[in-house]
Amino acid sequence: MSLQPRRWQPPKATPRAREKHSEPPMPAVQRIEVPGEGPEDVVVAADGRVVAGLANGALVAVDPGEGTVEQIGHTDGRPLGLHANSDGSLLICDAERGLLRLDKPGGQITVLVDEIGGVPLNFTSNVFADGDTVYFTESTRRWKLDEYMGDMLEHSETGRLLRRHPDGRVETLVGELKFANGLVLAPDRSCVLVAETGGYSITRYWLSGDKAGTHDYFVENLPGFPDNMGLGSDGLVWVALVTPRNPLLDMLLPLPGLLRRLVWAIPQRLQPKPARTVWVQAFDFEGNLIHDLQREGTDYAMVTGVAEQDGVIYLGSLTETAIGLTRVP
Repeated sequence: MSLQPRRWQPPKATPRAREKHSEPPMPAVQRIEVPGEGPEDVVVAADGRVVAGLANGALVAVDPGEGTVEQIGHTDGRPLGLHANSDGSLLICDAERGLLRLDKPGGQITVLVDEIGGVPLNFTSNVFADGDTVYFTESTRRWKLDEYMGDMLEHSETGRLLRRHPDGRVETLVGELKFANGLVLAPDRSCVLVAETGGYSITRYWLSGDKAGTHDYFVENLPGFPDNMGLGSDGLVWVALVTPRNPLLDMLLPLPGLLRRLVWAIPQRLQPKPARTVWVQAFDFEGNLIHDLQREGTDYAMVTGVAEQDGVIYLGSLTETAIGLTRVP
């Protein structure tokens, strides 16, 4: 696909974007190997197991205490963001097949949404449920998962926050998002938070109150690229930061598109690679940074998913063959 660059002036990166570890440091990351690559998102199921979807389409449940792994389903696509319901069912954003539901471990998979207005979903990314109402994101309407860097360079701003009503009707709550990604619903149901990976920010869509139906920024000018998010047992919003801000990309985004087209034309093996790091942050619902945990990505990297449970932090990755496990220091 040909690149159609949009010019955008990113906010000036903070000094934190150039640092490679946090203070206090993130504790060492333990690996729990899974039978495949790319456990992109991680969620804690009702039975305490950690669930992830792999690049080969498998859905796996991991017992973090024993390290045992069970395949609980297969999407025949590429599962990304997940939401574990209290009844044992699982909602899945599959980058290729749309919004899916697994009724129980080892059960049947149903397609909930695969098109809107007759147009197939292009890149469904993350999901959260409030009873029978489901919020989910489409990262970009132009690029597929295996070419996500195309959207980072193009800056298409075609991401969407979507809501599926119990009767199956789907509406767009916010469009023109900069690579819409992770989702969190506030415990009081006042708002939905959505990560804008390409905007280094988290957008807040108000569901109730005087601002209902409008959106603003929850957090701006993050030091890295936010991906999936999770509501922790501590009541905080945990955010996976895939990689630090890239100075070259920041320099190119405000300039005419020719330079970005030249970068995209370079063979993929020669294009700039994301810096290896392990990085998560946690915010309260006032937008205050409570935890900032980072270490160099020597043993684990490209963290795209995070789930916190009783001080234990589970990590997902687009490229690793394991779920990561660390702790709040």
